[in-house]
Amino acid sequence: MLWPQGVLLVMNTKLESFDPNKTNLTQYLFFTGKGGVGKTSVACAVAANLADSGKKVLLISTDPASNLQDVFDTELNGQGVQIEGVPGLVVANLDPEEAAREYRESVIAPYRGKLPDSVINNMEEQLSGSCTVEIAAFDQFSHFITDHTTENEFDYIIFDTAPTGHTLRMLQLPSAWSNFIAESTHGASCLGQLAGLQDKQDMYKNAVVNLADKEKTTLILVSRPEETPLLEAERSSQELRDLGINNQLLIINGILTEASDDLSRKISSNQQTAMKNMPEGLRGFKTYTIPLRSYNILGLDKIRAFLHSDDYISADAGSKITNLKPINELIDDIYATGKKVIFTMGKGGVGKTSVAATIALALGKKGVKVHLTSTDPADHLSHVFSGAENVTLSHIDEKQELKDYQNEVLAKARETMSEDDVAYIEEDLRSPCTQEIAVFRAFAEIVDQAENEVVIIDTAPTGHTLLLLDSTLSYHREVQRTKGETPISVQRLLPRLRDVKQTEVVIVTLPEATPVFEAMRLQEDLRRAGINNKWWVVNQSLSVADTSNPMLAARAESERTWIEKVQQISDDNLVLIPWLQDPSIQNIGNSKD
Repeated sequence: MLWPQGVLLVMNTKLESFDPNKTNLTQYLFFTGKGGVGKTSVACAVAANLADSGKKVLLISTDPASNLQDVFDTELNGQGVQIEGVPGLVVANLDPEEAAREYRESVIAPYRGKLPDSVINNMEEQLSGSCTVEIAAFDQFSHFITDHTTENEFDYIIFDTAPTGHTLRMLQLPSAWSNFIAESTHGASCLGQLAGLQDKQDMYKNAVVNLADKEKTTLILVSRPEETPLLEAERSSQELRDLGINNQLLIINGILTEASDDLSRKISSNQQTAMKNMPEGLRGFKTYTIPLRSYNILGLDKIRAFLHSDDYISADAGSKITNLKPINELIDDIYATGKKVIFTMGKGGVGKTSVAATIALALGKKGVKVHLTSTDPADHLSHVFSGAENVTLSHIDEKQELKDYQNEVLAKARETMSEDDVAYIEEDLRSPCTQEIAVFRAFAEIVDQAENEVVIIDTAPTGHTLLLLDSTLSYHREVQRTKGETPISVQRLLPRLRDVKQTEVVIVTLPEATPVFEAMRLQEDLRRAGINNKWWVVNQSLSVADTSNPMLAARAESERTWIEKVQQISDDNLVLIPWLQDPSIQNIGNSKD
């Protein structure tokens, strides 16, 4: 059933469809949310609709994987380009990765030829993480949010991707602008690069003040009607509210409004359940919805239509994608080659745990002793593996591992440091890199069990963290932080992961632009660490699902570009898994014994 007049019924509650011309918006609009939820699509549609209503609009992207040039079919730059066909709309595509490279070189250049190559390589790796890119992004858009000329020229200034609470808190700490970073022997896992930005302290301070001004700034949380993206939206919201950024609203993108077959009814039911069980931290916000669209948001006609209509015009059936392999072929390859360590890697919400579960069940059925470990707090694996042959389970409690690690480091810091410096260390310990380091030891101990059984891990440290811990200097700093010694299991981990005869990395993604671009960056990260992967899994594919629903059929056709891209990247070592496939009932029984 389809509800008319821009109103969607969700568990007997009416939610309003999002229309920027009927919403009280501030001059600065920041879009934030988990990768792949549609931030860019929503931001572009809002910008175009506001410009069409006669407003002057500046749209800025700081996303390293931005596809704004494809969306507008226009060559963009960091200064801003007037979009032909949309009077009043200027779009700027900032490149934080390039900014991060320039910053990295500015820090390292004075030492080239003066310090050993090993030290230079370590410095480069210290500045290669996602936090460096995040700071570089903040540096770039701080110019826009503090520039009075820009403020006076445009009615709306829209940012596709907002700064995280972690970055903003770090920039507010007094220690971030002291000599502590350069002088401390304790090290800082991610944000030592702030030491070179003292001259911009006032600009950053003004940027944070403007962000917290509810008369100037609105934070727009974008989510899918699914549990994981909604939880991520709640986390981001709370982090930013803690900093006084309280003017927030929620947009739930991608709601299936018409169910006409078994698959569409199940998808709709799952979405309704996720919204009914919305996290408590989001319940107080004004919430809007955007229906699921059949098309990719490319070109002005699609951008303008996105908030208003869909006639399924992209539902023309194309030729079937060939040369795809069933998941049994992936499993048989792992079995035949005798791999001992299997990682399923990818961004949150792509289905790493389900893929890991499927592989474990199948190998166990073949008589292989398997140990599956997960960081997923959900309980469904215990149900799936009730009585599973040859398979044992364990669970790494990331929160507890992180808490233990933070307590160890802070106890050491308080022995010699001032309050301000301890505050800096405390904030540094909230960074994504720190969490990876914290669980690193637990992962290493479990991987060491591969001497006697196949170990399957449903997530893993990134290539950046592996390289960071691989350098002698970084090991030394981490040892100092915890007053411990590097465990033998950690010392043996990276060589084992680099051994293609022992380790298989399976990259899991979705058939959409952002998850594919993020998976490609993950692959590059792993290659820098000397770790190769052979197999890719595209999860939640409608292309191989059984559906007669016109919307889902059109969506299936729109997946083609991204499936073909992964097919090329993976050299045809690609597995497609249909929407809503349950790992406990996948057809693994046909694997060759």
